[in-house]
Amino acid sequence: MDRPHVLHNELRPVGESEGLHLVAGSQHKLGSNHLSYLPPPPPPPSWADAQSQIQSIAASFDQEAAAILMARLAVYRAETEEGPDVLRWLDRQLIRLCQKFGDYHKDDPNSFRFSETFSLYPQVFNNSPDESSYYRHQFNRQDLTQALIMVQPVLYAYSFSGPPEPVLLDSSNGGSVEEGGLSGLVRAPVDDAQELLHARFPMPRYIDTEHGGSQARFLLSKVNPSQTHNNMYAYGQESGAPILTDDVSLQVFMDHLKKLAVSSAA
Repeated sequence: MDRPHVLHNELRPVGESEGLHLVAGSQHKLGSNHLSYLPPPPPPPSWADAQSQIQSIAASFDQEAAAILMARLAVYRAETEEGPDVLRWLDRQLIRLCQKFGDYHKDDPNSFRFSETFSLYPQVFNNSPDESSYYRHQFNRQDLTQALIMVQPVLYAYSFSGPPEPVLLDSSNGGSVEEGGLSGLVRAPVDDAQELLHARFPMPRYIDTEHGGSQARFLLSKVNPSQTHNNMYAYGQESGAPILTDDVSLQVFMDHLKKLAVSSAA
């Protein structure tokens, strides 16, 4: 993408547009490179004022692109700064976004609401530290769709009653995953996995496991730990595989985020 040189802190007049020239590059799985010029895009949107046109900014927010952009910035900072500093920076940015675009009453976390354009943006999941360097290297080189899968993989449930369906990436779906075909009841998951292996470049690692298997830890490291050894016997808790972790669940994370966002002291 070619664009005029603009300083990052230069103020743009409200209503002014800026043209973009797009060039698409791709690499075939056999190693050949392809370069093509895209057709002229539609007229670019005008710059909006962050104070008086906040609703226009919120309505046009692309949470998927924003998540990948922030993740790539975090990857860059992780290579030059200490890990805890990067986590604190991410926390501050997320809290500021919630304060700016959330709908809430001061000091009332239960009143916090996000519009649909922001609802999927604040999330947290586990990771495997021993593979962080490899993932960071690949993350900066993938397109938006592939990068989103790296941030939050898609979990499918297979059954004999219909085609595979995406389910919540949560430990409460552990039983559904086993019954849905990952234990060898159906051939469809294996066939789909082989198709993905041949279509993606670079080729991902393929792990075949079952509920309670030794390799299941790779799947469990990605699911939201809504069920742990601390609450697995709680009243009203859904059935599923408990996760042995000290990390908080997405619900606990969101509750704490709302409390910080609506606080008068923030």
